[in-house]
Amino acid sequence: EVQLVESGGGLVQAGGSLRLSCAASGFTFDDYVIGWFRQAPGKEREGVSCISSSHGSTYYADSVKGRFIISSDNAKTTMYLQMNSLKPEDTAVYYCAAVRDQWGCATAIYDYWGQGTQVTVSS
Repeated sequence: EVQLVESGGGLVQAGGSLRLSCAASGFTFDDYVIGWFRQAPGKEREGVSCISSSHGSTYYADSVKGRFIISSDNAKTTMYLQMNSLKPEDTAVYYCAAVRDQWGCATAIYDYWGQGTQVTVSS
């Protein structure tokens, strides 16, 4: 059974940093594309950053390029999102998600989702 559990969210001041973690079980990163998504109140869920070791690809939304870094530890089946220079507009619930062997960072293609972790950035 595929399971994804996020951690690391919290309250931070603008300009600060947080590192999110996503612990995965039930599959290996070699066969799946994994990513981070977020949903702010009243807005649609959007892709933030995705990574695929098999495709050798990473994606960042324009809004986070140069500030966020996605990484994965395939041996530990854990994915991370290092978030730097945080802005109030980064406030959202952040989810990790996985899809088998289909590259992309659109929410519609992802089959497995974690419960989410709240990130709040104060101004």
